[in-house]
Amino acid sequence: MASIVWLASYPKSGNTWVRAFLHNLFRNATVAHDINRMDELTLGDTKPSAYTAVEPAFTTAWPMAETFALRARVHRAIAASRPDSVFVKTHTALVEAQGHPLVTMEVTSGAIYIVRNPLDVAVSFADHFGLSLDTTIAHMGQRGHVLPQNEINAYELVGSWSENVESWTQRPTLGLHVVRYEDLLDQPRKTFGSIASFLGVEPPRERLERAIKLSSFKVLKEQERRRGFRERAPHAQAFFRKGTRGQWRTELAAQQVARVVADHGKMMQRFGYLDAAGQPT
Repeated sequence: MASIVWLASYPKSGNTWVRAFLHNLFRNATVAHDINRMDELTLGDTKPSAYTAVEPAFTTAWPMAETFALRARVHRAIAASRPDSVFVKTHTALVEAQGHPLVTMEVTSGAIYIVRNPLDVAVSFADHFGLSLDTTIAHMGQRGHVLPQNEINAYELVGSWSENVESWTQRPTLGLHVVRYEDLLDQPRKTFGSIASFLGVEPPRERLERAIKLSSFKVLKEQERRRGFRERAPHAQAFFRKGTRGQWRTELAAQQVARVVADHGKMMQRFGYLDAAGQPT
């Protein structure tokens, strides 16, 4: 059986950006790969169709415990669907719930985890899900938080931002590669190149730079403008909003910044989102 390489992150942290890069890199594209065809290379583990494929009786009305009980079968089916390793996007925390592991290690060969400053995540998350900033910040601080099940997604336990990040990164291993969203912006050649190297690929410089360029936020946003993007949430005007860092400085009130830092200061410090004095950078 083939195995899964997870593309994991808390929501709105750059997962789709990395997926687009991998498509353009592995397809050795000369024009930008269609963002609505990313399932040709990368799959997701929360599509209801993946659950009905292994259990025809499944419906989105199923209780959470029964949905979680199906996850291992879904993961094994995904792994078996390709002759080689398959990239699978997930926002699920690396935890157990309702007595079931939510990431099936027996069919896992590795993981790329993308982390982003939670202050900027809050701004993007609120827009994507059509929530107020205060509600979003509360969800981000809630351990065990679960995104609802509907016609688009099965239940997904994302946990709090800190819980999600810690669950994936607390035990560094050779099978785990962690990147920061901000480094993808500031040092694209080095950071995207490190992803390729982790996957055992050493592309010529020209090919790497072309894949980075074809996956730029500007290109992705223009594709969405012209063709739409089927992963855009109904509440959001666009999936690809700004693709920058530091949006929180103009979007969040002081008390909202303080709440995020209070909830996630330890993990923010670990990843360089706070200075030595505990102030956001």
